[in-house]
Amino acid sequence: MAGYTVAPLARLIDEFERLPGIGHKSAQRLAYHVLGLSEAEAQSFADAILDARKKIHYCKICCNLTDQELCSVCRSETRDKSVVCVVEDPRDVAALERTQEFNASYHVLHGVISPLNGVGPEQLCIKELLARVNAGGVEEVIMATNPTVEGEATAMYISRLLKPLGVRVTRLAYGIPVGGDLEYADEVTLSKALEGRSEI
Repeated sequence: MAGYTVAPLARLIDEFERLPGIGHKSAQRLAYHVLGLSEAEAQSFADAILDARKKIHYCKICCNLTDQELCSVCRSETRDKSVVCVVEDPRDVAALERTQEFNASYHVLHGVISPLNGVGPEQLCIKELLARVNAGGVEEVIMATNPTVEGEATAMYISRLLKPLGVRVTRLAYGIPVGGDLEYADEVTLSKALEGRSEI
């Protein structure tokens, strides 16, 4: 006997399954949860998705997500605009903000150069970064892309474009996490930790 399916439920499961990190079982669980919502709750959920889709766009300076012309960081009077931290994704901005240690500005690339996935430099927000640096006032650009092959390649590509513009280009130090044991660290992590060592 064929499996019992209800077409609208199957479609809802398929839509959830298309989300990153959501497998079939999680998609099923989410779909059944949505079916359990009251009509008002379901409408509110649908409205939140459509509202976010309609109102959120890129900040015209840093390309982070915002519902206004400029994001809260670019609007801030207290941020150091001479230092720009370049990240892959808006989630990276949120992670750095949680440290409460960084008081400069950001630039979001919205990805990394990945020829295998068909992503070239022109698909990222690199030209906006170059225009920002060319406009003056930026003294240092911190490359904070992830320590992956694509992240490193993207950082190197952008640093080559920035060097002739007379700005200091730095890279985040990578290494041993706080609370980590040296014996469990891989060779690349250990070598990066040695490279990024600082005076105490």
